[in-house]
Amino acid sequence: QVQLVESGGGLVQAGGSLRLSCKTSGNIFSIVAMGWYRQTPGKQRELVAVITRGGSTNHADSVKGRFTISRDDAKNTVYLQMDSLIPEDTAVYYCHARSDYGLIFNDYWGQGTQVTVSS
Repeated sequence: QVQLVESGGGLVQAGGSLRLSCKTSGNIFSIVAMGWYRQTPGKQRELVAVITRGGSTNHADSVKGRFTISRDDAKNTVYLQMDSLIPEDTAVYYCHARSDYGLIFNDYWGQGTQVTVSS
């Protein structure tokens, strides 16, 4: 099992910055990738950014150049630095982890943290 606890959401004006954190615990050695997703009412959850065990990263086109995913292995924490925020970034942001148990993959989710960008 893997536990994820997010923090860092809040209200910010357009053009501002926020940093989300996702603290992991449990069977962290099984994790092969972690990412951030976001969801607004009535829409599907969408991938924002992902970082693999090897350190490769990928960001959605809508956030490239503005958001950066990173991790601190010593703190078992993944971050999402969000700069130049726009109102369209308003959503609940979820931390995600995928674990590999041989041929079985498990997906874990955090509780979500609200990000609101005012115009």
